[in-house]
Amino acid sequence: MSTTTDLSAARAETAASAKKIGDVILEVKNISLRFGGVNALTDISFDVKEHEIRAIIGPNGAGKSSMLNCINGVYTPQEGTITFRGQTFDHMNSRQVAEMGVARTFQNLALFKGMSVIDNIMTGRNLRIKSNLFMQALRVGPAAREEAQHREFVEHIIDFLEIQAHRKTPVGQLPYGLQKRVDLGRALAMEPQVLLLDEPMAGMNVEEKQDMSRFVLDVNDEFGTTVVLIEHDMSVVMDISDRVVVLDYGKKIGDGTPNEVRNNEDVISAYLGTSH
Repeated sequence: MSTTTDLSAARAETAASAKKIGDVILEVKNISLRFGGVNALTDISFDVKEHEIRAIIGPNGAGKSSMLNCINGVYTPQEGTITFRGQTFDHMNSRQVAEMGVARTFQNLALFKGMSVIDNIMTGRNLRIKSNLFMQALRVGPAAREEAQHREFVEHIIDFLEIQAHRKTPVGQLPYGLQKRVDLGRALAMEPQVLLLDEPMAGMNVEEKQDMSRFVLDVNDEFGTTVVLIEHDMSVVMDISDRVVVLDYGKKIGDGTPNEVRNNEDVISAYLGTSH
């Protein structure tokens, strides 16, 4: 069975579970970002609804990662606002964004290669830890109980991502596809309301892409997590996304359902190609 067919079946199964897409949880309005004289983003506006999978696509250099960097506080746009759950900001830092419930994975893995899988995922619990560093180091009393609770949560994520056999393996010894799962697990450990995924399937083979696509669908369906996804594999995007926004040279040229985007002439000429 082809990857596209399998993903379509997975999406149909998810839809059959009658997930309910809610109101707007995240709104990007008139965002413009410049580096010197170069316009990375120009007057970009779109919204993300609670419990949906929202894809951002476009050619290389279209401004996709820059857009995610604005959302999670890595970049500060010169113009525009970002509204999250009714609170509007012209700029936030990354810690504020994380504390509000937005987690991020990056195109280039930034895992601790010498640490085990479970310890890497545990780093995603840092914002949830209430004990001070001294109590954490001693691992006694309330700190010990708190760590046990966090490890129990992390073990659930490890089971969910089907990496139980590798839980104590140093991440640097794992194949690339499994390292991507660990990166996803670390983001999930933050218990995000919105999960930003920057090319989570880049560099993967067909089987690894299929697995990761199913995990993204399950995160969205079982955890109820809203997902904003950058991905170059158009078959994946069209199969798992609820809505798609299209960027080209830092400008928005399309926005709508996968079918609407697929039939958008501007998108066809700029990105998909007439053969599609």
